[in-house]
Amino acid sequence: MFPQLSWSGAPEGTKSFALMVHDPDAPTGSGWWHWVIFNIPANVSELPEGAGDPKNGLIPEAIQGRNDYGNPGYGGACPPKGHGDHRYQFRIYALKVEELPLDDNATPAMVGFNVNANKLAEAELEVLWGH
Repeated sequence: MFPQLSWSGAPEGTKSFALMVHDPDAPTGSGWWHWVIFNIPANVSELPEGAGDPKNGLIPEAIQGRNDYGNPGYGGACPPKGHGDHRYQFRIYALKVEELPLDDNATPAMVGFNVNANKLAEAELEVLWGH
């Protein structure tokens, strides 16, 4: 289940947010995308526990793209046993547009491309998880 997450201090001109959760230590050569969510309205500054389940419908305007598990929504941390701790990077982006021109079939790479083309600022929270 996705943990509660909140943020503050968005720059002037922020029209929406995007959140991307990545494990750069996954043994894939390119890491593992656990969650991408975008078109979060600018007046939202918190994602409650369980927000990563698309069935919860907690932010109806937001779109949850496909993670590397192949599903929209949050796919939890699951480093391989014996692989040591993995870094999970939660990055929130303040965007200068209200909506990215993407749907829930968007890959993390496409979301990242659009996010980087429209970001005003970003912040990161990194946590460790292992078995």
